[in-house]
Formats: sequence, structure tokens, C-alpha cells
Amino acid sequence: MEQKFVVVTDEKFSHPMSRKDAIELVKSYDNKQITAYIISEEEAKRIKNPENFNTPKWK
Repeated sequence: MEQKFVVVTDEKFSHPMSRKDAIELVKSYDNKQITAYIISEEEAKRIKNPENFNTPKWK
């Protein structure tokens, strides 16, 4: 079974999709100046709402 990924923005989750499709969607959002992140389908189910997503801190 192939792992599925979800793209999260400030407002919404995408539907579960392949890694390749998730990367393409993030690139599309980036071209529109929208910040988006790829998370696993399991993580999306755990946090349930984009408001509960903690933006990664890159240090």
C-alpha cells in the first residue's frame, strides 16, 4: 500500500495524494506566494484541523 500525503496551508488540508502529486501542489502554491507543507495522511488525521498544525522551526 502506497503512503499518502496531505498538503496543508493556513486554511485547509488537501485530499490524500501521492508524494509526487503533493510536491507538485506545493510548487503550485509556492508560485502563488502561498506557504504550504506536506504531511503524512496519518498526521493530518491526528491534528484534524489546519489551525492545529505547528509550523516547523528550522534552526
